[in-house]
Amino acid sequence: MSSEDYLKDISEIKNLMNKSSKFISLSGLSGILAGIYALIGAVFAYWLVAQSENGILILDEKVFRFIIIDLILVGVFSIGTAIYLTTKKAKKNNQKIWDSLTQRLLTSFIVPLLAGGIYILIILNQQRYGQTAALMLLFYGLALLSASKYTLGDVKYLGYTQIIIGLICAFFPGYGFWFWVLGFGIMHIVYGTVMYFKYDKK
Repeated sequence: MSSEDYLKDISEIKNLMNKSSKFISLSGLSGILAGIYALIGAVFAYWLVAQSENGILILDEKVFRFIIIDLILVGVFSIGTAIYLTTKKAKKNNQKIWDSLTQRLLTSFIVPLLAGGIYILIILNQQRYGQTAALMLLFYGLALLSASKYTLGDVKYLGYTQIIIGLICAFFPGYGFWFWVLGFGIMHIVYGTVMYFKYDKK
C-alpha cells in the first residue's frame, strides 16, 4: 500500500468516527433565517416601544406582554425552521434524526437554556429589567458551548461570540436592545452564512 492509500483510509476512518460521534446535519440556512426572524422581531419590538406613551417597558403594561409574545414567536419560528431544515439535511445525509446522539445534543443545549430562561423570568418578576438582554445572550452562548461537543465544532465559536457580547452588554445595560440585535440577529446571519458555504453548498 502506498502512503496515499494509507492517508485515504485514515481520512475515511476519521469521517466515520466523526459521523458516529457528532450530529453533523445542522443547516446553515436555518441560522440565517433565525437571524432574519430576530431582526424582524426586534424591529417590531422597537416600534411597539416607540408607540408607547412613556417609551419604556413596565411588566404590567400591554406593550411588555406584546414583546414577550414577539420573543416567543421569534423562538418558535427559529426552532421550527431549524427542525425542518435539519431533518431535511439529515435525510439527505442518511443520518438518523432521533437517536442517543441527538438526545445528548438536545439535553446539553436545553438544560442551560431552560435554567437561564427561568432565572430571567424570576428577575423580570422582580422588575429588574436592566440585565435581561445580557443574560439572554450569556445563557444562550453557554447552551451553544455545551451542545457543541455533540455537533459541528463551529457551533462553539458562535457560543463564545454570544458570551462575549453578553458580557459587554452587561457593562452597558442601556444598550441591551442593540446588543440583542447584534447577538441574535446579525451574528446568526454571519454564522449561518459561513456554515452554509462551508458545509451545505458542496
